[in-house]
Amino acid sequence: MSRHRILTEKAPSPIGPYSQAILVDGKFVYTAGQVALDPKSGALVEGGIMEQTRQAIKNIEQVLLEAGSSLASVVKTTVYLKDMNEFAAMNEVYGEFFSASSPARSTVEVARLPKDAKVEIDAVAIIEK
Repeated sequence: MSRHRILTEKAPSPIGPYSQAILVDGKFVYTAGQVALDPKSGALVEGGIMEQTRQAIKNIEQVLLEAGSSLASVVKTTVYLKDMNEFAAMNEVYGEFFSASSPARSTVEVARLPKDAKVEIDAVAIIEK
């Protein structure tokens, strides 16, 4: 089994000892969780759950593109929400990106996220060649 570390400047740099993603056997991409950090400033984007969800997904998209994949090739996501009462608003933005591919998804409420973000999302995607 081969593993290749994925790193792009178009997504936030890792804030700990982990990779933005790992490409396995040239076929599967496993992303780290992404919160709504602006890749240039490293700051959490302003706004509520909708703005944060949008930025988190854009960050995932950039990591996937660097790996040779895309949002259309995502097969599974996990969404971590600080407040499950914001599920509908998160889901509305999520649907803007994943309506056609509809990957499998788990959504869980958590006590706290890095940088006090409202949402964190990770993904598993395939490389379609």
